Amino acid sequence: MKINGLPYRTIWVKKDDPSTVQILDQRHLPHSLVIADLRSVEDVARALKEMQVRGAGLIGVTAGYGMYLAALKAAPGDFEASMEYAAATLVATRPTAVNLAWAVERQQRAIAACSPSERLQMALLVAQTIADEDAASCRRIGEHGLALIQDIAERKHGQTVNILTHCNAGWLAFVDYGSATAPIYAAQAAGIGLHVWVDETRPRSQGAKLTAYELLHQGVPHTLIADNTGGHLMQHGMVDLVIVGADRVTRTGDVANKIGTYLKALAARDNDVPFYVALPSTSFDWRMRDGVREIPIEERGGEEVRMVEGLCEGQVKTVLVAPEGSPVANYGFDVTPARLVSGLISERGICPSTEAGILGLYPERAS
Repeated sequence: MKINGLPYRTIWVKKDDPSTVQILDQRHLPHSLVIADLRSVEDVARALKEMQVRGAGLIGVTAGYGMYLAALKAAPGDFEASMEYAAATLVATRPTAVNLAWAVERQQRAIAACSPSERLQMALLVAQTIADEDAASCRRIGEHGLALIQDIAERKHGQTVNILTHCNAGWLAFVDYGSATAPIYAAQAAGIGLHVWVDETRPRSQGAKLTAYELLHQGVPHTLIADNTGGHLMQHGMVDLVIVGADRVTRTGDVANKIGTYLKALAARDNDVPFYVALPSTSFDWRMRDGVREIPIEERGGEEVRMVEGLCEGQVKTVLVAPEGSPVANYGFDVTPARLVSGLISERGICPSTEAGILGLYPERAS
């Protein structure tokens, strides 16, 4: 996608230095565009933990490149131990997004099948393949999700289609296109009139900082709203469709996504607004059946709730908004039960959020 008219991906190997992976450091958006260098597995772990990169797809891709950097740095006589350390370090950074462990395990299997002389080349190939597959999957999600928006536009006789998003499941959360935003970009390209309500998504404000930034640079009409506004908009017929992303989806269709998603799903159900979840197949957790009981929910530091960050007099500043000494709980995600989800949009198509529906698209996972 584009920033200031120029095409970008979120992560890539530096053109003249294959020992360096470069990322868009998302901590600085939307006020400045910063490209950061990652040269070790420790750099990658820090980028994941401190949310220089974030979003389910991009977390997995970054972990894939982290395993490549680990292979690059590992001494031949200590290779296996170094890779085990790298895998454990990366997986420990973000527990909720299943893509991370999936990418690390894929690298481990591929490298283990190689001769010592082939390991590094294979690690780079797998990392690049994971990145390319991520972008291709998101593009296909957009193609499938476009049909939902087209159907609403036809029923509204060409009037603007209003879509609500939560958090950032755009191209900044993946390599390109995004999951929840991919149908929006496809609809824009198809000439459908649309408008996006963008939840600010406290406490880290990924909607305000990232989704709004993306849509602004892509020229998509949008309006930023406070997190608690969505239900009001639905009650008054101002939302035609909700599309969110996912950090993990069970084989039965329960959805873990950014905190607050569950409340949007409840409001959507109460007002007969379709609620769809867009995700690549890498975000399915085929081992889990009960999302509320089984999905680990990341708890983050209280400073994210106590403090707010913004641009003031040309400088980014952080200020305290809560009383000093008040205790804080900061759950990063919640789980939306499958019964509240109208359907899932993956690169293979759209299906009901049920085990039978999911296995209809992924029959190889039935056993």
